[in-house]
Amino acid sequence: MTDAMFTDHFFTNADGLRLHYRDYLAQGTERGVPVLCLHGLTRNVKDFEELAPMIAAKGRRVIVASQRGRGRSDPDPQTERYTPPVYAADMLALLDDLGIGRAVFVGTSMGGLMTMIAAGMQPRRLAAAVINDIGPSIAREGLDRIKLNTSSREPAADWQDAAARTRESNLAAFPGKADDEAFWLDFAKKTWIERDGQVVLDYDGNLLSMIDGGTPLPDIWDFWEPFSGIPTVVVRGGISDLLLPETVAEMKRRNPDLVVAEVPDVGHAPFMTEPEAWSAVSALLDRVD
Repeated sequence: MTDAMFTDHFFTNADGLRLHYRDYLAQGTERGVPVLCLHGLTRNVKDFEELAPMIAAKGRRVIVASQRGRGRSDPDPQTERYTPPVYAADMLALLDDLGIGRAVFVGTSMGGLMTMIAAGMQPRRLAAAVINDIGPSIAREGLDRIKLNTSSREPAADWQDAAARTRESNLAAFPGKADDEAFWLDFAKKTWIERDGQVVLDYDGNLLSMIDGGTPLPDIWDFWEPFSGIPTVVVRGGISDLLLPETVAEMKRRNPDLVVAEVPDVGHAPFMTEPEAWSAVSALLDRVD
């Protein structure tokens, strides 16, 4: 990927924080509404460095934003605002700022929660949705694992150490990549950054309060109701510990038109560039204007 594939911009939200986003122009003849990509809890715009160009190549403009406290977006001094409803409101305001009335929302993990919340707030803004490895019911086991994986924020000794630590935290989700050193280094480059001569994790550690193990998991099935009228794909990692098969089955029962794509031998969360996921995402884009 080259820098020429996107341009970098900043948007100032209602709280006065500058949020970083990338704007990928549609390749060839533009068709259909833009696509808004929303990352997971501790991730940022780099999560979509492979997927966004694939979508742009289909003639779609793609907006990829880093939520407050991630990547190049400002941290929030009021940590109680590190919540998905606040992030969803930020993204709807970003679309307003860009003059985008409707978009295809593509959300991974926390980004999927944001997509569901946005649908509850302003359902007409969603032309379609891709929800990646998350649902209205979240398995506590998966949340506990995420909390454990984010408990250490010590700087890495170098990029090789960052890659090794990334592998340690994520090997259970990508067992087929155990010996793929290039994969783990690329993964590390997405989640770590070199700052002031140190390799550090690329997010504000204060945002982790939202996965405090003592906080009861909310029931957000009400947010699933609008999707009965929104073309939607749910992507599940075949060995995911966060989105369980029974949750997907209930999502499908409540929305029979739901398309489900499962990526075998991958846990939380697929990158959606895998053939099983990309085939479903691409087909959704082909049928939504």
